[in-house]
Order: sequence, then C-alpha cells, then structure tokens
Amino acid sequence: MTVFDWLNALFIICLMLTMIIPFLNVISLSLSSGVASMRPDIILFPKEFSLDGYRTIWNSLDLWRPFLNSTIVTVFGTLLHVLLSSLAGYVLIHPRVPGKRLMITFILITMMIPQEAVLIPLYVVNKDFHLINTLTVLVLSGLVSGFSILLMRNFFMSIPYEISESAKIDGAGDFWIFAAIYMRLATAGLATVTLFEFVGRWNMFTAPLIFINDSSKYTLQVALKAMIIDSSTSSSNYLITTNVKMAGIMIAILPLIVIYPFVQRFFMKGIMLGATKE
Repeated sequence: MTVFDWLNALFIICLMLTMIIPFLNVISLSLSSGVASMRPDIILFPKEFSLDGYRTIWNSLDLWRPFLNSTIVTVFGTLLHVLLSSLAGYVLIHPRVPGKRLMITFILITMMIPQEAVLIPLYVVNKDFHLINTLTVLVLSGLVSGFSILLMRNFFMSIPYEISESAKIDGAGDFWIFAAIYMRLATAGLATVTLFEFVGRWNMFTAPLIFINDSSKYTLQVALKAMIIDSSTSSSNYLITTNVKMAGIMIAILPLIVIYPFVQRFFMKGIMLGATKE
C-alpha cells in the first residue's frame, strides 16, 4: 500500500469516528439512569444501566401517539408514492405516448423548484379542501416526485420492451403487464424509491410543523422537537432528563435501522442503474 492509500484509510476512519462516537453516546445516555445522564460527559457505555428513559417517554410523555401518527403517514404515504411513481414511470417508457418529451421536461422543471417556495400555496389549497390538522394532508404531501418518476422510468427502460410487446400479442393488458412483469423485474428500483421515500416521510418535519396545530396529530419529529426544545411541553415541576431525550431520539431512528438491512442489497444496485441508464 502507498502512503496515499494509508492517508485515505486514516481519513475514512476519522469520518467514521465522527459518526460512530455521537451515536454511541446517544445509545449510552438513553440506557443510563437519569442522574448519570445529566453529567456533562461523553460516555460510550451506559452508566447505572436503566430503561427508565424509555419507560418515561413512552408512558408518561405519551410518545406512542406521535409514533403511531408517523407510522400511519409513512406507511400509507410511501405505498401510494411508490405506486403512483411507478405508474407514471411505466407510462413514460412507451414510445408512442403523445407529448412525452413535454411531460418529461415539466417533471424536470418541478425538480428545480425548492419545496419552501410552494409551502404557502400548498397551505391555501389544503385549507380550501379542509385538510389542515388531519393526517391525510401529510399523506398527500409529496405524494409524487419528479425524482422518483424518472428513477422508475430508468429502471423500466432497462427491461427489454419486446417483453411487453410479446405479452400484448398473447392478449395481456397494460395493467397486467405493469403488475406482473415490470413491477417484478424492477425490484431494485422499487427498493430504492421505497427507502428514499420511507426515510423522507419518517423524518418529515416542515410539513407537520405547518399543516398540523393539534398536538394529538403531531408526528414523531415534531413531538420530539416540542419535548426537547419547548419548555411548555412539561409542567414546571417535571424535569425531562437527558436519558429521556436520548431515548426519544433512539425510538425515532430505530425503524430506519430496522428497515435498511432488508433493502440494502437492492439499494446499491438500484442507485447505480438508476444513475447510469439513459
């Protein structure tokens, strides 16, 4: 190995430590007692092992309700997003679709507009449809995206179009071809879009903060923000210790840690194919 290789390895190790050490600190604090977690130290192993932080935040602070809200929004939103993006991507692979170039251009334009620029129009539209303070508005928020549509289009284009034509000769309809052929052969693409959308919706913060005012409809991220930052979330006689806060953070990231191993083997393949296929 050359000196440059050793320097690269050292650089990567340093980057890993900047991520691993804070993560271990959060885990250790969440598993420590309330008194031990309040000490101004960086710890990598629990001190005075205790699960009181998890019990307190789940039972006393009712974190189960925003956890359930986030689960509903994430699951239904991700399923609809993947389905609609896949349908749109399937339509755009057909060579004889009228105005296909114009549609692709419009999709690319939507990707250039920052989300913050359309928040006020979205709020007005959702208010007119009486969707404010409902979980439905969070499910419908970002229901489709240009990135997911074009990514699924690229995956579908990697499947020989002759398969679709052969199926049509045998009497198969477009919906059957889409569900039975393209969706089954684009597993890597579906896993990639699902992972991106699941993570994005689970970590959704801006939309719930703007569209939801009822605390019973808070999602997990907004509830954690209120618990950690806003002193009004607890009575003046109740102290939210560090182990409780860190337990909330661990509960928030646990679903992401659980889902990643199931889609990781498709994820790298999906990223490479989606990025290089023209």
